[in-house]
Amino acid sequence: MKKTNIYGHRGAMGTHPENTLLSFQAAFEQGADGVEFDIQVTKDGELVVIHDDTVDRTTDGTGYVHDYSLRELKALSAGCRFNHFSEYEPSWNQERIPTLQEVLCFLAPFGTEANIELKPHLAKHQGIERRVLETVQAWGSQTKIIYSSFHLPMLLRLKQLNNTANIAWLLNINLPLAADYMSCFQFESLHVDKKILLTEGNAFEQEGLLSVIRAWTANQDQEIQQLLAKGVGTIMTDYPSRAIALRDGMI
Repeated sequence: MKKTNIYGHRGAMGTHPENTLLSFQAAFEQGADGVEFDIQVTKDGELVVIHDDTVDRTTDGTGYVHDYSLRELKALSAGCRFNHFSEYEPSWNQERIPTLQEVLCFLAPFGTEANIELKPHLAKHQGIERRVLETVQAWGSQTKIIYSSFHLPMLLRLKQLNNTANIAWLLNINLPLAADYMSCFQFESLHVDKKILLTEGNAFEQEGLLSVIRAWTANQDQEIQQLLAKGVGTIMTDYPSRAIALRDGMI
């Protein structure tokens, strides 16, 4: 059986400030096979790596990302909100929201995989798919990139623009005839809520697809062990070091 890959969800967000270069570095130092992160668009059209459409939860600012210019966003701390983490150091306060370009350049030497999630609301930005593809083409050639979204039309437009793009549909439902969807839409994978995959007799398991499925987001030892036993292709987790230790029989 092929070894299950472990992706750091927003880096190593269980222990480090999510979607920051510091978090991605921690994930790779822990041995992650890849990372997952999210993008948003600033007022001046820059692609930045942050999960929420507002800055309130993860920075010392308030308001919508799309109301900030890149320069204004860069004035915010993306680390100070995480001072309750056990590994917190004052230097975290200097972490900033990175651009997509900065993250791609940072990832290049690691030669691993990266999942870029496009939130459904990004579809209102005309040409967003081309912008993302052009940025990846210019800066991300050293990294295997997977594009995922709950919004199917965005993924299909990405594929139309670049037929070699790896696209993966995000799902939180049990999808009958999933293999047919994968073939028809040329999905590289399906990214499925762990709760679905842990349900006995789910469609993905019945169709023998688990080895190409990426599960999100598993953090408890028991659920990680169950997914490993089922032979899921990839597990996304906030705690990559813990998941890797479970996979490799170290705990």
